[in-house]
Amino acid sequence: MTGRVLVVDAVSTNRIVLKVKLTDACYEVLQAASGRAGLEVARRELPDLILIAPDLPDIDGVEVCRRLRADAPTRTIPIVMLTAGTDAAARLAALAAGADDFLSKPCDDQVLLARLRSLLRAREAEAELSLRETTGRELGFAEPETGFVAPALIALVAGRSEGALRWRSLLAPLLPHRLVVQSRAETLADTGPAPDVFVIAADLDRSGDGLRLLSDLRSRAPTRHSGICIALPGGAPDLAATAFDLGANDLVTLPFDPQELALRIETLVRRKRLMDRLRASVRDELRASVRDPLTGLFNRRYALPHFARVADRAHAAGKAFAVMVLDLDRFKAVNDRWGHAAGDAVLVEVARRLGDNLRAVDLLARIGGEEFLVVMPDTGLAEARGAAERLCRIVEQSPFALPGGAGMLRVTLSIGLAVGGVAPEVTAPATVAEVLTRADLALLTAKAEGRNKVTVSMNAA
Repeated sequence: MTGRVLVVDAVSTNRIVLKVKLTDACYEVLQAASGRAGLEVARRELPDLILIAPDLPDIDGVEVCRRLRADAPTRTIPIVMLTAGTDAAARLAALAAGADDFLSKPCDDQVLLARLRSLLRAREAEAELSLRETTGRELGFAEPETGFVAPALIALVAGRSEGALRWRSLLAPLLPHRLVVQSRAETLADTGPAPDVFVIAADLDRSGDGLRLLSDLRSRAPTRHSGICIALPGGAPDLAATAFDLGANDLVTLPFDPQELALRIETLVRRKRLMDRLRASVRDELRASVRDPLTGLFNRRYALPHFARVADRAHAAGKAFAVMVLDLDRFKAVNDRWGHAAGDAVLVEVARRLGDNLRAVDLLARIGGEEFLVVMPDTGLAEARGAAERLCRIVEQSPFALPGGAGMLRVTLSIGLAVGGVAPEVTAPATVAEVLTRADLALLTAKAEGRNKVTVSMNAA
């Protein structure tokens, strides 16, 4: 994994040593010798990750971290503080200022590089989702954020339940979240909502069980995106590097400082919520991209590929499928006389009536102004004709209410029907485009013969 790393350190030998290590690992290295210079380079270059020494000549590293987190362009860049000391107060201050981690020098090279890989993987996924969300927001898909945020669910998994209960007693006064104690079996049971964050001891029943559990959780859909912090015994750099490469988001050394772990959990919760929001936004954008905004039906973009898949399955299974093209009769006159609000109301009600009278397996889409498409899998001519005639009656028999109590309006529908796949009615193999063309031509015939009727393509029957 490559990326651009900014090293902010007043000691030139420290910068040189880090540059050699990072360059050897194929990272591009930027350097700054002071806090102000680091802020300037970070804002100008927007690196993928920033390594900061706490002792800088002008602005200390914690304040640099705080300013980076307060500045929108640099707010989400991963930050790691590197120091020669092990001062607990300095560690807590850095984490509280927004640092993603605080590593003490000399730091094992494999642990450092594994930590960078872990942070950069998360950064890459976040950047991609953010880009998609930004595109969706520019297209008008974004929804306003809600003010209330429910407490997160934090699962504590230790070798013995007494150990996890002790963890909970230490963390509960420091966190506003729901803390639950789980065994390894309960963690894998997939019952109830997935925790937002797991804190897992590296050694459970046997040495390394926690890392195997980590791997299991990352392979399962419900917990794939949960934050995971591994609690390691002291002096285990190999385990630390392995944990990061298996997908751990963070590590803490046992026995842990409750305040430090609480800060790390809060960071994981914030990151999990951000990623959940971004994923939900992308899902909403994808859903919106294949839906007609007025009626809520699928649009042409979705309908035609789906139609092709239905046809492929029908041919493979030796079955028939039916296609209808439906068009409202004299719909332009509705817009001209009653206005577009009335026309929209008619379209919405037609979509509702059609949807209520089709099977769950049938596809209903709006593919044009007043034109709809129905694709019916595993359906022959007789069944399809009966369904089409029923749809005509459903639309015709009940007048449509105009907006604002302006009255009632009678609306009718013309339908062109064609059958494809393997069926007695199909005289020759046909492509999806050919079947759709036949349905279109049948619709034109229905219009020419007086409207409000179903016409079957003679080429397919």
